[in-house]
Formats: sequence, structure tokens, C-alpha cells
Amino acid sequence: MIRILIFLAAVFALGLGFAWLADRPGEMVVTFNGYQYQVSLMVAAVAIVAVVAAVMIVWWLIKSLWNSPYTISRYFRVRRRDRGYQALSTGMIAAGAGDGALARKKSKEAAKLIRSDQEPLIQLLEAQASLLEGDHEGAREKFEAMLDDPEMRLLGLRGLYLEAERLGDRNAARHYAGRAASVAPQLAWAAESTLEDLTGRGDWDGALKLVEAQKSTRQIERDAANRRRAVLLTAKAQALTDSDPNAAKAAALEANKLAPDFAPAAVAAANLLFKQNDVRKGSKILEAAWKAEPHPEIAELYTHARPGDAVVDRLNRAKKLQELKRNNAESSMTVARAALDAQDFSTARREAEAAIRMDRREGAYLLLADIEEAETGDQGKIRQLLSKAVRAPRDPAWVADGVVSERWAPVSPVSGKLDAFAWRAPMERLGQLIDSHEDEADVPVLAPAKPAKEAEVIDHPAIARTISEAPTEPKPAVGDDQVTPVTAAAFAAIPPDAEPVEPAEELARLPDDPGVDPDDEAEKSPRRFRLF
Repeated sequence: MIRILIFLAAVFALGLGFAWLADRPGEMVVTFNGYQYQVSLMVAAVAIVAVVAAVMIVWWLIKSLWNSPYTISRYFRVRRRDRGYQALSTGMIAAGAGDGALARKKSKEAAKLIRSDQEPLIQLLEAQASLLEGDHEGAREKFEAMLDDPEMRLLGLRGLYLEAERLGDRNAARHYAGRAASVAPQLAWAAESTLEDLTGRGDWDGALKLVEAQKSTRQIERDAANRRRAVLLTAKAQALTDSDPNAAKAAALEANKLAPDFAPAAVAAANLLFKQNDVRKGSKILEAAWKAEPHPEIAELYTHARPGDAVVDRLNRAKKLQELKRNNAESSMTVARAALDAQDFSTARREAEAAIRMDRREGAYLLLADIEEAETGDQGKIRQLLSKAVRAPRDPAWVADGVVSERWAPVSPVSGKLDAFAWRAPMERLGQLIDSHEDEADVPVLAPAKPAKEAEVIDHPAIARTISEAPTEPKPAVGDDQVTPVTAAAFAAIPPDAEPVEPAEELARLPDDPGVDPDDEAEKSPRRFRLF
């Protein structure tokens, strides 16, 4: 559009110039070689313009003839390059579709039309064609050749990494991933593999540097980077607890600052502070973490913050935690445990039952069984609570990739993934029974009328007394409708030469069995399946 406007402006200016000359008549006299030429001013202007145009046309023709060989060669070169890129495009599409034969054909065609040093994608197409044909050795050679080209180095490392993963060589895969991560930390595959390698070797400082590089390149979000740093700092604090307590405390405090709701970081920081007699600051850290998410490790460390405290003091600290997080099963169980240690059975029972009402799980029933044993020693109720504990859902634990651990770990022992452990309930027991009347009153169980002769002798006096006082029922006579149970002794009494007895032709029908009418059975078609 701008060019059209410029052209129109030039034509308009030229027209104005000729109009201006036409309004001012005059003559132009030229004397050359003894001759005098006299023309009007308008004719002179037109002649000058025509001469200039003719010179420009002649110059363009001479230049075109001079550059014609280069122009012709450039035309064929561009045409050849277009054909090569068309073959390369078709080959890449064939490689993506899994057509190895077409990909190989187009790679050879593209290599003839385009030089590989001009277009690196030809090397990628050849490597992909080799992989599709099953020539992994050839593909690895092409990927190794890419390492010499700065533009193709990362692609070659990626290909060698995938080949090492396919062969199961974790060391080689992590080696290639480490080289790629050192050059380009923004690559997710390289950074994740290198991070797993560093955490597997316990190189927490190297892992922290890598996470910081990921954060600076915006590969991961800020919250995710802070979470990873908190996990790594917590692992570092656990590793340095015995060798360098000061460095461990600094790492744990930084981890708790990055993730205040992360229970392992809070426990590690508070534990190190308690060892240095800073109970006040450690208690504040645990209280803040407890408000965010109650955890039994936090409760255990908080109630035993001062080793010299009496059981009543520990109970008071447990009640303080309960004040911070009311109507929570973990708070009630913490108070129940402390009350059991303090022999305050009424408080322990009340809090344990409250925990069961809020969250029926295995640990709550086991705790109530311990309270029952310590207070009354009633074995019947204890066994009933234990049976409920077996059927109840399991307590939360640290779970990662199907592995249940009592303690938190920074990486998964199965996959090596960082921050894989989560605090949750493991899978339910197979065949778990559902009892909808668990909280109803216990139904007394009647003792058997007469113990079997070969039964095991029960030494408990209460149970023996119950059995002896139970009324005995008369033994019913064996009649036609009575079935005598067959015991192992009866089988042993059968002589070895006894003849087998054939079963009766007609069995007695059950009361609710309508049977089959013999006439209907005789008229029944011999075919086993009928549609109509």
C-alpha cells in the first residue's frame, strides 16, 4: 500500500513538473560541432527523460546478461533445495508415523539433494530411520556423531540417554543426562535424571544447586522449587545431625521456613533445637506445624521436649496441642496416650473413644485395648477391641510406590523419585469385614454346654467356672431325621477291606427344593440349549 502511494506521488510530481514547463514557454539552443540546434523547452525535457530511460534499460540488459549464469545456477539450486526439503519433510512425517522404509528412502533422497552440514535434521532423520529398522547400533553411532556439532549436541545426548534407558544402563543414562544438564539445565529430562542421581548418592548440595538452576530458568514454578528445596534441606539436616549439628540446624530451619507445614522439616528443626536446650523456639515450630497438619511425630517430640518432665507435665503439653487443633482424631489420641502414661484412665478412655468416633482406624482401637488392659484387664473386651482393630482401616503412614515406611525418607526406594513419600493410609486389607454395629453394647457370648474330650484345657479360672456352671442339654436321640456327625476317629475305624457303598438312586429333597416331575423330565428335549 505504501509503495502504491509513493508511485502515485511520483507520477503526480512528474505531471506537475511538465505542467509547470508548459505554462512557461521558452526555447533551448544547443551548439555542437558548428551546428546550432534550437528546440522548445518541453521537447528538450521529454528528450532528456527519454535518454535517461534508454540508458537505464540498456544498463539493465547488460547487467542481466552478465549475471545470467549465476541467476540460472541459483534457480536450479533453489529448486534442488526445495525438493530436498520436501523429501526431508516427508521423511520426518514417515518417521513419526512409524514407516521405517519410507523414512529411509526419503533420508537418502534428502541427503543427495541437501548437504548434511547445511541441514542437521538429515542426521536426525537417519537416526530415526535406523531406530525404526531395529538398527540400534547404527542409531547410537549417529547420535555420537551429533556430539561434535554444537547445534546437534543436545539432540545426540538425548538419543544416547534414551538408548541407555532402553538397555537398562542407569549409569550411562545419568552420565548423558548430567552432561546435558550442565549445558542446558532447562531440559526437564536431563534435570530430573540428574536430580535422581544426586539424591541417590546423597549429594544434597549438588541437588540444591540444580534445583536453583531450574528455578532461575523457570523450568519449575516457585512453589514447586521451594518444596524441593525444603525436602533436600531436610534430608541434608538428617544426614548432618551427628557430624555437624550447627549446619544441620541451619538447613532444618531454612527448610521449615520454606515449608512450615512440612512435618519432617519441623521435626528435624525442633529436635536439633531441643538438643541445644532451645525448647521455646522448638516448641513454637512444632505448634505452627501442628496447626497446619497434626502429625504423630510432632506430638511425640512435643510431649517429650524436656526429658526430665513428669508424666503429668507431658499430659498438660498434650492438652495444649489439643487446644491448638480441636475436633481432631490425632489430638485426641495424643491426649489419650499421655493420659495412659499418667494412669489417668478416665481421660484416656474418653479421648480414645472420641478419636474412634471421629476416625475409626486401627491405632485407636489398639490404644483403647491398651487402656482396657491397664485399667481392668478384662480379656474378653480386649479381644473384642483387637478384633475390631483387625477389621478397621490402617493408620496413616509414609507411603511411596507401594512401600510403607515408619520414617520419612527424601527419595523413593523403588523409583528414586524425590519427595515421593506421602502421609496417607495404606491400601485396605483384602477381604476386610464391614461391621455396622461396632459401637453397640457388647453381646455376652454363651459358653459351650460340654467341652470336647480332645479340646485344649483352659487354665483361666473365670472361663472354667463359666463352663462348669452352664446347664447341660440332653443329647438328642438319633432318628431318621437326625444326622450323626462323622469324625476323624470314625474314618479311622473303617476296615481297609470294606466295600464301597453306591449312592442311593433318589436323594431326599430339601424342604425348599421343588424338584423335577418325572413326566416333565421324560418329555424334556435331548437338546441342551433351546432358544424357543
